[in-house]
Amino acid sequence: MLEGKLVKLVEYKKEYLEKAREMINDWEVKKYLTPGIPFPLRIEDEEKWYSSLNPFGNGTYSFAILLKDTNEYIGGCGVNTVDWKNSVAEIGIFLGSQYHNKGYGTDAMEVLIRFIFKEMNINKIRLHTYSFNKRGIRVYEKVGFKTEGVLRKEIFREGQYHDIVVMGLLREEWQEK
Repeated sequence: MLEGKLVKLVEYKKEYLEKAREMINDWEVKKYLTPGIPFPLRIEDEEKWYSSLNPFGNGTYSFAILLKDTNEYIGGCGVNTVDWKNSVAEIGIFLGSQYHNKGYGTDAMEVLIRFIFKEMNINKIRLHTYSFNKRGIRVYEKVGFKTEGVLRKEIFREGQYHDIVVMGLLREEWQEK
C-alpha cells in the first residue's frame, strides 16, 4: 500500500468494479479519459479489464485510489505503459466527479510519481491530456509536469476539435522539487 496525506493507492479488488464503472460512465469523467468514441462501459468490460491485471511484469500497474481515513474507493490511477530501454513510463488517473477539487488527485499523483521514481527506477514520466482539461493540467503542473508538446486538433469532443497536450516530468526535476 502506498500512502499520501489524503489518499492511499492499493491493489484493485472486484468489489470496486461497479463503482469504477459508474464513475467512468459519468460524462464529467468519461470526456477526459479516452480519445475514442466515449461509449459507456458495461460491467463485462470492467471484469475483462480486471481479469487482465498482472502485477508480475507486463509494464502496467493499476491502483485503486482510496480515501485514507475511510477506505472509500474514489478512482484509479496507474502506469499504462513502460519503455524499459529508455526508462519512460506513461501514466493516467481518474477520480469520480464528486471527488474533484478536494486535493485528492494531487495527492494521488504525488504518491504515484514517488512510486515510479523510487520503486520502478524510471527516468521520465509522460502523460497525455486534453486542452479542455484545465483542472487536470493545473494538477499536473502543480506536481511538476511540464508541457512538452501539443498535438493540434487531435481529438473531437462535444462537437469541436481540441488539442492533446503532452506533458512530462523528469526524475531530476522531481528530485529538485
